[in-house]
Amino acid sequence: MKKLSMLMLSLGLLSSSFAMAQTELRYGLEAEYPPFESKNAKGQLEGFDIELGNAICQAGNFKCSWSETSFDALIPALQAKKFDAINSAMNITDKRKEAIDFTNPIYRIPTQLVGKAGSGLTPTAEGLKGKNIGVLQGSIQEVYAKAHWEPKGVTVTSYKDQNLVYDDLSAGRLDGTLVMAAAGQSGFLDKPEGKGFAFLGNAVEDDKILGSGIGFGLRKGDETLKTELDNAIKQVKEDGTVEKLAKKYFPGFDVRVK
Repeated sequence: MKKLSMLMLSLGLLSSSFAMAQTELRYGLEAEYPPFESKNAKGQLEGFDIELGNAICQAGNFKCSWSETSFDALIPALQAKKFDAINSAMNITDKRKEAIDFTNPIYRIPTQLVGKAGSGLTPTAEGLKGKNIGVLQGSIQEVYAKAHWEPKGVTVTSYKDQNLVYDDLSAGRLDGTLVMAAAGQSGFLDKPEGKGFAFLGNAVEDDKILGSGIGFGLRKGDETLKTELDNAIKQVKEDGTVEKLAKKYFPGFDVRVK
């Protein structure tokens, strides 16, 4: 009986360990977009989406890893199963939903024009005619600028890295950049090279292009992972984690999904 009890106990512990086993979740991201995701001096990933991703891993009992690629290559890499979920400040849009699925939206950031303070430029086709505006390749800002501005005489120049946009803007090779406002604030305006620049006008609006908020991109039909992530997302929203991280990384911005 003693041996039988020990056997049953060991089997119970074994089944318990299987029950507690973590599912691997491989995130894909482009790590050149502070304050959402970037690398510190030690080469470690940091930013809002990194902390958010780790919090969701904890809430959903996932073991997480991270894979880097350029922003415009994220969807093809996801489809090629190089990772399981895009966690890279990707807005949920109808166009992207033709190729991939998304979790429920987690947060939302307005899109604004950055340019020389006092330049008189406005975020309209008329206000930017003849000007050169830089955008991140593959971003909704690129789609917006090419749809609303480029056909009316605005030059839209696409870059693989938003930091290269800031370099050309500060050097005078661009007249402005259309960017997610929190990224423009932290990645450029708050830095020495952003002196003399500012947000110009109000946030641009087009829900069809700019989307319903930011979520994690998933492969089509990956319903099990979507359910697990949506449950974890619900938890980190309800326990105040998203709001706490927003205050840390996006002070002054309302990131709530309307």
